[in-house]
Amino acid sequence: MAKLNTFQRMRDLSFQHKAVLALYLAQRMLPNYELFHQVTGFGDPKPLHGAINACWGWLSAPQQTKVNFARWQEKVDEVTPSEHGHDMLGVYPAMDACTALSTLLQGLLDKNDGDLVNVAKVSQASVAKFIELSEGDKVDSDTLQKLLREHELVEYEIDIQQAMLGFLESQPQVSASLVKQVQTMVYDEGMSNIGVMLAADDEATPTNQ
Repeated sequence: MAKLNTFQRMRDLSFQHKAVLALYLAQRMLPNYELFHQVTGFGDPKPLHGAINACWGWLSAPQQTKVNFARWQEKVDEVTPSEHGHDMLGVYPAMDACTALSTLLQGLLDKNDGDLVNVAKVSQASVAKFIELSEGDKVDSDTLQKLLREHELVEYEIDIQQAMLGFLESQPQVSASLVKQVQTMVYDEGMSNIGVMLAADDEATPTNQ
């Protein structure tokens, strides 16, 4: 019920408010890609950061800022990893980070609210997949479902999404100062949706979770 409630509340937001939440969630997933890049040498985090910074800039001043969302989407797609050729757990959160950002860019390009809501779904699904692959490979389906319901990362992800929803619901309009405040919240939190920490030098480091 919590997940349904989260997505329904997001649907009720204005397009600009949805964009802020989607950007916040996409930004939280970037350390997962950065860590994968550090371990494997594959890809490049720069296009992901460039794309998300362009989106933040556009959201701060949409009337004054021109962003080629389609071109940024192409750049993200060019550095998106594939599970083929990467036999490691970290490829999936890295792929999901790219998927979330590409979905966000498509939503902003098409002015499609549904894509922005889908970013929240991608983030939650990414957490569930990570837990299933890292901890659920040797348990039966009932135990796995219980694990996914009660795992601290799942609870934390839903709590984070609902906390940001509550904050945005209290803001009558999206302003440049609000956008900057939400950006700051990502860095203050300092942790991705699967518990990868953002180090002081902006390099991702794994936690023991």
